[in-house]
Amino acid sequence: MFTFSKRKSLAVALGAAAVATGLTLAFGASSAGALSAAGNAKTTGGDNGDVKIHNSTTPVTDQRDEPHVCIFYLDAFNFDSVQSVSWWIESWPPTGNGTVVDSGAIALDTSGNGFTTDQTLPNGHYKLFWTFAGEKGAAKHKVFWVSCPGTPPTSPPPTTMTPPPTTMTPPPTTMTPPPTTMTPPPTTMPPTPTMTSPTPTTPTPPPPAPAPTPVPGTLPVTG
Repeated sequence: MFTFSKRKSLAVALGAAAVATGLTLAFGASSAGALSAAGNAKTTGGDNGDVKIHNSTTPVTDQRDEPHVCIFYLDAFNFDSVQSVSWWIESWPPTGNGTVVDSGAIALDTSGNGFTTDQTLPNGHYKLFWTFAGEKGAAKHKVFWVSCPGTPPTSPPPTTMTPPPTTMTPPPTTMTPPPTTMTPPPTTMPPTPTMTSPTPTTPTPPPPAPAPTPVPGTLPVTG
């Protein structure tokens, strides 16, 4: 009887130990699986990073965003290990028109952090865009102002287009009328010769006949 009870007790003890061992192994496997999943989520998160805008004097470990800067750099945090972030900056209203004014890439370390060299832009309003492998959706973005003391702000673009000046001038008139070679007729007629009647001449009377000279004769005078 004692022998049976002792075996039974030993069997119960062994069974309890086996159950405990199984639970321990199962719990350990679950914990390992959870840790593995957590590690995978960290390395494949994709959109878990962020880019900050910093004044050149701000430490790279500072995770604040500074939207008003002079000389600045871009600081990336919490991306996946050894990712590369491509970025570009556009001029933005009210002082810009969406033109790309700067661009580059940030090579990240094994902790998913990295930063650019110092950047400079004219005073004005800008928008930062960045993209990377594994992102979900469109590129992320931030707006900021560049304002350096003693530098006038960038003038806003004109809202209306000014028509170009009219540069075409009419061609000069090069054709000249041919010279007038025909002599116009005289405006006055030459005087018509005057016909003059000859002056009538008064006939000269013949000279008087000489008086008869008596001729002496011998003939008798008759009466």
